[in-house]
Amino acid sequence: MSVTEKVAYLKGLIEGQGIDPASKEGQLLKAICDVLADLALDQEDLQDTVAELSAQVDEIDEDLNTVEKDLYEDEDDEDEEEEFYDVTCPKCNTEFSVDEQTLLDGGVDCPDCGEHIEFDLDECDCDCDDCKKEEK
Repeated sequence: MSVTEKVAYLKGLIEGQGIDPASKEGQLLKAICDVLADLALDQEDLQDTVAELSAQVDEIDEDLNTVEKDLYEDEDDEDEEEEFYDVTCPKCNTEFSVDEQTLLDGGVDCPDCGEHIEFDLDECDCDCDDCKKEEK
């Protein structure tokens, strides 16, 4: 039973009690029922508004998800974390990191002294899948 129906039921009970609407008690009960009826209507209006807003928010959320997918689709591919490996230059002892592709290319120049450093993946002791493939 809705709040509006409950207020209508109360009005019916008051009328069924035979209370004189002109008496002080009758006027008080009528005023209370009128206020309750107004509150019930306001509450129904608020429920309808909340339902409409909720539907609109859901639509906006769906639209936003579509826009995010379109905008960030390419970035997701780029955001895949790339593994880096620490290298120490044998000439100047400078430590720096290289990516997996640099390892697979077979060498790199030291950023500090310029010494060319060769990578022999047959002797690699890392756990990366590409090195394991090369060993087999």
